[in-house]
Amino acid sequence: MKDENLYRPYSTESSLNGCPCGKHGSQDEHDRQAQAARLRRAGDAEALSGDFVEAAAVRALFPHDATRRNLIKAVGGPTLMAAIGSLLPLASLQANAMEKTGALEKKDLKIGFIPINCATPLIMADPMGMYKAQGLNVTLSKTAGWALVRDQMINRELDASHFLAPMPLAMSIGQGGTPQPMRVATIQNINGQAITLALKHKDNRDPRNWKGFKFAIPFEYSVHNFLLRYYLAEHGLDPDRDVQLRVTPPPEMVANLRAGNIDGFLGPDPFNQRAVFDQVGFIHILTKDIWNGHPCCAFGASQAFIDQNPNTFAALYRAILNATAMAHKAENRPEIAKAISKPAYLNQPETVVLQALSGRFADGLGKVRNEPDRADFDALPWYSMATWMLTQMKRWGYLKGDVNYKALAEQVFLLTDARKQMAALGMPAPAAAANGYRSFTIMGKTYDPAKPQAYLDSFAIKRA
Repeated sequence: MKDENLYRPYSTESSLNGCPCGKHGSQDEHDRQAQAARLRRAGDAEALSGDFVEAAAVRALFPHDATRRNLIKAVGGPTLMAAIGSLLPLASLQANAMEKTGALEKKDLKIGFIPINCATPLIMADPMGMYKAQGLNVTLSKTAGWALVRDQMINRELDASHFLAPMPLAMSIGQGGTPQPMRVATIQNINGQAITLALKHKDNRDPRNWKGFKFAIPFEYSVHNFLLRYYLAEHGLDPDRDVQLRVTPPPEMVANLRAGNIDGFLGPDPFNQRAVFDQVGFIHILTKDIWNGHPCCAFGASQAFIDQNPNTFAALYRAILNATAMAHKAENRPEIAKAISKPAYLNQPETVVLQALSGRFADGLGKVRNEPDRADFDALPWYSMATWMLTQMKRWGYLKGDVNYKALAEQVFLLTDARKQMAALGMPAPAAAANGYRSFTIMGKTYDPAKPQAYLDSFAIKRA
């Protein structure tokens, strides 16, 4: 016997007579309808605010999930709900939460994005009504490449944007132009990238044999560039001398692979999965297997926009945080994939988007893999993520001279603001986020954010 049965005969939450409510033909149909209703509810500002307040109140009363679950099993959900309602003035708390902290300075906003899975929270907030729930009228502007995103932000053609996480750091210190203070409000996604190779290399999996390969990366100031360089260098290859790295917009990566212009790419989904879908490539390694939990893209705005529109920026913050929290839950991914795969957004087959988001995917080598942490969504912009990126910019010669890693990270990454906004929405941050620094392990090597220069000095292959 197995517990995989579609009708869940051993679950206390299922019914063997159609469904618990009696309105659907099966438990599966009931669950799908219930999930769709929850997602629609997320677009209702009042309902969403009230739900967060109630969830936060229950969490405060029962900080341990096991205690809460055992009590629900003992007395039932409706009984517990009534008891909490008699103890706490939930209606008043919910009404207070809905009070506006200030009028929106600007309601009509233009936000840029590149059509990739990394931008899932920013994109899904549009079709799922999360911007409207905050009183915002957002137009999402699909952009072809990252250089154009940078230029449009500098020229104030966009109010805010989807960024590669290192871009605001580079822009703030004038890498490639005049310094333009940019701020990272949230990390859009963690993991969710891969090294994809052309099918002709399926028997050449040892990176030490890749001298002369041509690889595509989405932008110089990208985690993709830094992770690919790191991976190659750890296998003894100098990424500036032994291979060619070509900046290529993500939507063009699969076409270049098909045409033989490149041997592979380290890029974002859904294009790794699209290369498999189109039978032109295979997934060599997921980036989570290089650095599990690594940041990739971010959401942010200029300091000037934040200063001029503080209430609008706070509303944007809430919309993105709500979307990120929803995207973090694996059970929401099918509905999200359906919403964001449409032509106005990713314009990709829904199955391709879902395989990359869910972690159940074909790898192009004849296997179906199940890796739920292939992609995830965690909004916290850790300072130590920023300092690691700065060490890699320094390592490969993008930054010259002395670098105050800590000061720049804390200027650009708005960790304190993120924690404050998350707390207001009932999303407590981990205790370690109080100072914003934590160590990471990349290919077995630990990065200690208290010693960035020592970390940089430890590499044999580098330009610095």
